[in-house]
Amino acid sequence: MTRGRAVVLAGVVAGVVSTLVQIVLWLAAGNPFPAILYRDARLAAAIVSGPSVLQPADAFDARIMLLATAVHFVLSVVFAGILAPIVERRSTTQALVRGAAFGVALYAVDLHLMTLVSPWFEVSRGAITLAAHVAFGVSAALACAALRPRDVR
Repeated sequence: MTRGRAVVLAGVVAGVVSTLVQIVLWLAAGNPFPAILYRDARLAAAIVSGPSVLQPADAFDARIMLLATAVHFVLSVVFAGILAPIVERRSTTQALVRGAAFGVALYAVDLHLMTLVSPWFEVSRGAITLAAHVAFGVSAALACAALRPRDVR
């Protein structure tokens, strides 16, 4: 497997894992589901479509869901590409620690720094979103380590 393919696959895997973690935590916390999923989809879609797609926040819209999914996975692949050299040639334990730290840093950038540009993301700040970002970093690190080309192991 080429390095590029490994990064793409790692990004997709981590994007799926982080979404599943977030959904499980929303359900465990008693958040209104699927309304909160629709809200967060609109937040992601607004990155490319602008804030006009934010309302109605809790309504299903197939176009918004597809756009949000595309944004989520493109960003997941980009972030996996950033993480890959950070975990390259590290032990599994080191990769996990670096992945978790990357997830925390990504949360800080996404939910605090980027809200200067996209203030609508402030509503999703919190422990569940932080946990989903950490899950992203850990699963991306593990996937990068498992999928890296043989010559780099």
